[in-house]
Amino acid sequence: MDISKKVGLLLGPIFFFLLINLPTALISEKADAVIAVALWMVIWWITEAVSISVTALLPLILFPTLGIMPINQVGANYGSPIIFLFFGGFVMALALEKVNLHKRIALNIIKITGTTPNKVILGFMIATASLSMWISNTASTVVMLPIALSVIGLLVNDADGFTKHDRNFALNVMLGIAFSANAGGIATVIGTPPNSILIGLLENEYHIEISFLKWMAIGLPFSIIMVAISYLVLVKWLFPNKQLKFTGSKQIIQEELQKLGPTSRREKMVLIIFGITVFLWIFRTLINSIFPQLGLSDTIISMVAAVALFSIPFNLKKGDFILRWKDTEKLAWGILVLFGGGLALAEGMSSSGIVDMVANAIQNSEISILFTVTLLVILMLFMTELMSNVALVAVLAPVVAGIAIGLEIPVLYLLIPVTMASSCAFMLPMATPPNAIVFASGYVKVYQMARIGILLNLISVALLVLMYLFVIPLIF
Repeated sequence: MDISKKVGLLLGPIFFFLLINLPTALISEKADAVIAVALWMVIWWITEAVSISVTALLPLILFPTLGIMPINQVGANYGSPIIFLFFGGFVMALALEKVNLHKRIALNIIKITGTTPNKVILGFMIATASLSMWISNTASTVVMLPIALSVIGLLVNDADGFTKHDRNFALNVMLGIAFSANAGGIATVIGTPPNSILIGLLENEYHIEISFLKWMAIGLPFSIIMVAISYLVLVKWLFPNKQLKFTGSKQIIQEELQKLGPTSRREKMVLIIFGITVFLWIFRTLINSIFPQLGLSDTIISMVAAVALFSIPFNLKKGDFILRWKDTEKLAWGILVLFGGGLALAEGMSSSGIVDMVANAIQNSEISILFTVTLLVILMLFMTELMSNVALVAVLAPVVAGIAIGLEIPVLYLLIPVTMASSCAFMLPMATPPNAIVFASGYVKVYQMARIGILLNLISVALLVLMYLFVIPLIF
């Protein structure tokens, strides 16, 4: 255990007890207690002294003990509908991975885009972003990495050795995969956990519902633009590979597809269930207007898909199903607990008056709205380079909501760009799992990732501020 974790392990409870036992209240007894719990959680989240999911369990223990909320009210956050929406998404991702459908989809996208160097890079980026919309960005990166390494291997072993242009190609492929995985997750509600934290907060605290389709109307264009900008900055500006020529990439892609064999019945079943689910998510509002008695929600659709994958038999005689419960050993249960902890903390901040206090302080100040929005997006984006974006959104989203109320603008106008900013960490290897995975390949140096990452971070800030000004008001 490194020194930062040891220090964090002790500092969390120490600061908690110091705040709880102050001789005079900072705000009020209840608000001070919530701040003390939040500070303990933030310290453990930043230092990762214990698992971030274990830290998310603290409200279940401390909120009832300190009289902030009764246990049943705290516990309700850990069973929020948004958590089951994400659970269904996780189950679908498990099914895609179990039957190797995600790999088949990725390989076919690369095959379609072409096999010249720049087209191969673009193919990897489109494939990774497409997968990241539906499965975790970590899983999408892990799928793409061995295929990318096989293609790079052609350059390492060719007649002229590993030249500067070869190195640029390898760097572009690796960074392209990482950046596309990060950007792709922003496109859908289930693509990355911060999106779901936000939607859960809006539903629980402000009774605002964002449908799957409405989120995609904002998230998908932003993802496409960021992937396109990342591609252009990589291959046309910073690390061009103009003189590079190689053969065999087409053969590698074909060989990988041949290893998968023809599309199996099991893959087709998963694809049908997946397709129906996405169709229902997109057209839910229209279906509910025609059949109001159905009362479909994104969570219900997600859970129907999950149950279908466990209960529709692939082979009835053998009792063979697409998924069995033991497959959920691979499911990211910790992330679901993390959602619950984030929602509980948000409710604690709201019920104790902290959000109202922030709103009143902002209301009585004369800060420019545009300056505040820009500052919050920058703060979120650069802080997420150093700590978990889920934990960061869990802590900051309720405060940002209070700032929006103080500025007298709709809370989602401010919360959407700030939440999206948490997924735009392009600078450092430790910022996101995809960054760390490609860095571990050995083809990427920290200064190279930071050089392009700082540029993409600043472009992201500009795009998110423009989205706040022009796009979000149009859709909401």
